[in-house]
Amino acid sequence: MKTKSLRKDKVQVITLGCSKNLVDSENLITQLRGNDYEVSHESENSDANVVIINTCGFIDVAKQESIDAILDHAELKKSGMIDKLYVTGCLSQRYKDDLENEIPEVDAFFGTMELPALLARMDADYQHELLGERQITTLPHYAYLKISEGCNRTCSFCAIPLMRGQHISKPIESLVSEAKNLARRGVRELLLIAQELTYYGLDLYKKRELPQLLHALADVEGIDWIRLHYAYPSKFPLDILDVMAERPEICNYLDIPLQHISDPVLERMRRQITRSETEALLEAIRNKVPGIALRTTFLVGHPGETEADFEALLDFVRQQQFERVGVFQYSHEEATRAYDFEDDVPAEVKADRARRLMEVQQDISQAKNEAKIGQVFKTLFDRKEGAYFIGRTEADSPEVDNEVLVPAKGNYVRLGDFAQVRITGAEAFDLYGELAF
Repeated sequence: MKTKSLRKDKVQVITLGCSKNLVDSENLITQLRGNDYEVSHESENSDANVVIINTCGFIDVAKQESIDAILDHAELKKSGMIDKLYVTGCLSQRYKDDLENEIPEVDAFFGTMELPALLARMDADYQHELLGERQITTLPHYAYLKISEGCNRTCSFCAIPLMRGQHISKPIESLVSEAKNLARRGVRELLLIAQELTYYGLDLYKKRELPQLLHALADVEGIDWIRLHYAYPSKFPLDILDVMAERPEICNYLDIPLQHISDPVLERMRRQITRSETEALLEAIRNKVPGIALRTTFLVGHPGETEADFEALLDFVRQQQFERVGVFQYSHEEATRAYDFEDDVPAEVKADRARRLMEVQQDISQAKNEAKIGQVFKTLFDRKEGAYFIGRTEADSPEVDNEVLVPAKGNYVRLGDFAQVRITGAEAFDLYGELAF
């Protein structure tokens, strides 16, 4: 019989899925440490006896990864390697009843908005004074800033509203306070994230207030870069671009998931935008912010997508020459509107279309990177790896975009700091350079 109290337990938090999940885990870790728990995050050498898995339920691959992680730790519990196993996050929100029946080794399942209940289960108090004091798990010089929760859109393929609920904006003053706390701890780059960035403020202020928020965050001393992720294209508020052009702290970078370009597919996806409207929007964005780096994602294999629809998408990508592109394969998610459609694109066709699309983008990325040879870019350095210092330009977000590799021999940079780098070589998804003194 173990005699130690729960208060002395060591906790390991494991995060699966997107950056929004990571912020949730960081808030959980902050609360637990505020209650005197010793907490690690995805430590390979953890001796924790309590494990909390923050799951993803977005698409089949992500769901399977979460289930595998739960099952692996359920085995550790059965063998006595850990004492307690808790599961939270999107998968738990959506399939709690099924998971409770199928994996009884888990001590409790919690949804996406049940942090206080999880803390209570661990005999920990939810401390409101810790709001805005989030302890980050990223590199110390950048952090994600989640400006809202949930989504009011009705895209046919997306289960996020089922797991995250309706859109709820965080007040500007609380986000500025959080940004100031992060800046005091050495954060220099903020990555703004939300399920739908451009919807910000409609619930709180009865109008879109992302421009006002951007001005307020750009005023925070110590923040050099502010990067925008996940902007919905329909009814895109162009005044965001005025702030981007006016304030040097706002990166000339926009993550705007388009999902598709064929009008029949866009209609089935319920994207509330047409091809012609999309093309007009992209032209307006590039006119307002010349040289902007546009990142987008596409979804291939949606029910009803024909080869002609996909060829239209390939042609569109060739025409638009996006700086960054990501590709997902359609996942048939129950309770979504698309679930009523027949999942009529075979898995092998989805995979082939994703491959073909990325081959087109690879050629585009190669040409764009080669055009940068000889130019000088402000670069933020993240880490040293092997023989290289590795950084990013204004056009690159952590984890998903290009990196700049500068030989460590003969060069010195301070990690978490900026330097001017002259590009000397290029690959499709990486740049090579030297310090430009």
